[in-house]
Amino acid sequence: MHAMQYSVTLPADYDMDVIRARVARVSPVLEDWEGLGLKAYLIRERGVHGSPVNAYAPFYLWHALGGMNRFLWGGPFQGLSDDFGRPAVHQWTGLACEEGAAGGSPAAVAVIRRRSVPDGVVIADFMADAAAEAARLAGEDGAVLAAAVVDSRRWEVVHFSLWEQEEPKAEGEVFQVLHLSAPGLDRLPRGRQW
Repeated sequence: MHAMQYSVTLPADYDMDVIRARVARVSPVLEDWEGLGLKAYLIRERGVHGSPVNAYAPFYLWHALGGMNRFLWGGPFQGLSDDFGRPAVHQWTGLACEEGAAGGSPAAVAVIRRRSVPDGVVIADFMADAAAEAARLAGEDGAVLAAAVVDSRRWEVVHFSLWEQEEPKAEGEVFQVLHLSAPGLDRLPRGRQW
């Protein structure tokens, strides 16, 4: 499993209905995208869930790198770059993915929590704890899915979780889910991934 996210920060007075309309227009392209486990079309709105900014920040879980590469180099990403400028694309290697207690339910919000891997820790233990945290989150009432991923260049672990209710049982930045494209959700590897 591989994860990816980019974020486009928008002006404070930006009409977020423009992004909602964009998602409605472009989401059908990825409904059967080979290699894509899921794409969560995420936004943050200034003043909603404590957000200080407006942003469009989709999050992806891929089960095949070829699908991610076709997305980035083969067309759809170019449209976003043409409209908003080319954002930095963050990528992570999968540690764990778990279907949640509310798996199969529509997701209302997503939570993203970033943690640095401290110097001096036993890396294997830290990663095992991160995988266990994904499993714990997935077991909470209302959890649709939970994943843990790592950027070994920056030594950062990211926990990503989807929730069916507006009040998630996870800490981190809260995003509204406008749409979920999940053509290969069943092909994402489950559990610890080493």
